[in-house]
Amino acid sequence: MGEFARIIGVFFEPGKTFRDIAQRPTWILPIILVIVAVIGVTTTIGQRIGWENVIRHQMENSSRAQQMSQEQKDQAVALQMKFAPVFGYVGALVGVPIYDLIVAAVLLGIAGGLMGGGMRFKQVFATVCWSGMPGLISAILTIIVLFLKNPDDVNIQNPIAFNLGAFMDPNTPAKFVYSLASSMDLFVFWTMFLMATGLKAAAGKKLSFAGALVAVLLPWGIFVLGKAAMSGIFS
Repeated sequence: MGEFARIIGVFFEPGKTFRDIAQRPTWILPIILVIVAVIGVTTTIGQRIGWENVIRHQMENSSRAQQMSQEQKDQAVALQMKFAPVFGYVGALVGVPIYDLIVAAVLLGIAGGLMGGGMRFKQVFATVCWSGMPGLISAILTIIVLFLKNPDDVNIQNPIAFNLGAFMDPNTPAKFVYSLASSMDLFVFWTMFLMATGLKAAAGKKLSFAGALVAVLLPWGIFVLGKAAMSGIFS
């Protein structure tokens, strides 16, 4: 399969596509596409919502920020505005490949090591990169929503209603529950399904699909619970 045929195949023939990826692991195109998508969303947020509004909205949802004086808040906003756009773009260029590398290393350790899948790191890394394709659809929908809706009406934490958190009040004091609900996301589940499909394709008969799915869900569950706990403590 060609690279662009793989893009279509990830959505419509994931089993066949990830078997092809396992035989010939590549990763440059999907990483570039995800980086472009993240930059597109970041640029749109800066233009439509404005970094000052984004930062102030985050501060409104922080109990610690509520204890600050207005002058302290203004100083904090001014400081963060200098770095927010830079972090957004650098985060896309550097953060995306680093994230893929970390996820691939964790999955290789669980599926390839503990579960005896026997796949190579290059296969797992390619699987993780290609599994990010649903993020392109999420990015496109987010950009459309940002342009169609009044900027004041956009929930910047959940601009598209594809997770349970989008149906909750973002100002709720139950930050632990809100964080958990926001993690119950359709695109996240789609991505994890593709990762499990790719791990199964790379391991062959050495690993069942159920085992591959457990290998993906286990670290995700630990991360989600940890993030929710941190949100409940520090928000």
